[in-house]
Amino acid sequence: MSHETLSTILFLLFVAGTLAITFWASRHTRSATDFYAGGRSFSGVQNGLAIGGDYMSAASFLGIAGIIALSGYDGFLYSIGFLVAWLVALLLVAELMRNSGKYTMADVLAFRMSPRPVRTAAGVSTIVVSIFYLLAQMVGAGALVGLLLGVTSQAGKIWTIIGVGLLMIVYVVFGGMKGTTWVQIVKAVMLMTGAALITLLVLGKYGFNLSGLLGDAATQSGKGAKFLIPGLKYGTEAQGTWGKIDLISLGLALVLGTAGLPHILIRFYTVPTAREARKSVLWGIGIIGVFYLLTLVLGFGAAALVGHGKIDKSGNTAAPLLADEIGRQIFGDVGGTILLAVIAAVAFATILAVVAGLTLASSSSFAHDLYAHVFKRGQVTEGQELVVARIAAFVIGAVAIALSVFAQSLNVAFLVSLAFAVAASGNLPAILYSLFWRRFNTAGAVAAIYGGLVSAVVLVIFSPVVSGAETSVFPDVDFHLLPLSNPGIFSIPIGFLCGYLGTVLSKEYNASKYAEIEVRSLTGVGAEKATSL
Repeated sequence: MSHETLSTILFLLFVAGTLAITFWASRHTRSATDFYAGGRSFSGVQNGLAIGGDYMSAASFLGIAGIIALSGYDGFLYSIGFLVAWLVALLLVAELMRNSGKYTMADVLAFRMSPRPVRTAAGVSTIVVSIFYLLAQMVGAGALVGLLLGVTSQAGKIWTIIGVGLLMIVYVVFGGMKGTTWVQIVKAVMLMTGAALITLLVLGKYGFNLSGLLGDAATQSGKGAKFLIPGLKYGTEAQGTWGKIDLISLGLALVLGTAGLPHILIRFYTVPTAREARKSVLWGIGIIGVFYLLTLVLGFGAAALVGHGKIDKSGNTAAPLLADEIGRQIFGDVGGTILLAVIAAVAFATILAVVAGLTLASSSSFAHDLYAHVFKRGQVTEGQELVVARIAAFVIGAVAIALSVFAQSLNVAFLVSLAFAVAASGNLPAILYSLFWRRFNTAGAVAAIYGGLVSAVVLVIFSPVVSGAETSVFPDVDFHLLPLSNPGIFSIPIGFLCGYLGTVLSKEYNASKYAEIEVRSLTGVGAEKATSL
């Protein structure tokens, strides 16, 4: 049996299993609380696994392993940044968001302010960030299928992306948060098992001597000792000062972005208490931390055993190729075929679970924030709201599919870092100001979200990501203005500055509402009623 046939069978088995979960969840999804928050019925451990499943995306498994395989030490900066970011989420956001909101990020922001403009801004920001993140997952899907099934044509990859998009829509439309959460839990277990297996096989081949592995990786990379020290990809001498600024910008985006990601924020609403929210983040940090340590072995293992010549220029195929190579060296051709098929199925599971979470976050925000509270001014039934959420899932999925066609030359970890930058610029300033600044008001919230969001997106458009470089979305044209691949160093301060100026230039101030949300955020009293019409 070829690895294409085997991987297809394993993938179809996973899809069948998750569709069964989705069908079961659909029979238990009767209310808005069920659809948006899974009935608040998940324990801290279950939600921690789901957080891990939601967070360890194609960027983590395919992107980080690939960028380490191609760039060595500099690639591991992604693992460090993604992990450290959870400390910000744990210390500043998780418990307070769980206590202050109901279904979406906008519930917190709109509580003490004029709800319509704030919900509009928050809804737009949520959808934009989710689409940026969805691009990475779709690109990962295209890269995987191209490797496994020998699909080299653009049309074949596009059909693959369409198939993944349709599956994620099914998960969200029928399963809601309950179905999505259980899919993410299953996927987290599969991903940890698969990554641990490959890691043990690679380390076993080197007698569990990490130095030997790193030495071989440096030799095979063709870069020698430079492969194991900073400066191969970021902050190089050739890049000059702008290269160092770009590195700082990337670090800021990675560390601050998680606390503003909408599909992560809504996970805090699925647990019954603030204590379970804290527990879920601790479990999530543990799972994610172990996984990112494994990416070190996966990346350097791919560099040592596969070599740069076989890995595509984006690096997205490094982990599957490593599975194939280590399997063949230890178990023969059949072992390589089986191991590649297993890892490919795990990677597909990863993509499907994450895109379902992202689609749920954005469609929920559109239905709950924009449709129910902005367009209908709260005069809408739960049933009508859920119908709109399901329709929004179709539309957002279609937009993500269309945009991802143009981004297939980019590394998926890099694409996710852009989503982190947009989230840290548009969402995080408004969230922190709302929770901790007594004077913060409607004008400040709207200015912070739009200021950070627009600046981040504009800087990305006029960066080498879109034009002016070999790996750009449009490599044949050049209209970039700044040589920065990540906009965080400019757009994040702009978001905070806009929030500050919008607040101090407005006379609006509601002391009683701030006092109420302060008590609610610290105690959880009245949390499930925390919505404003």
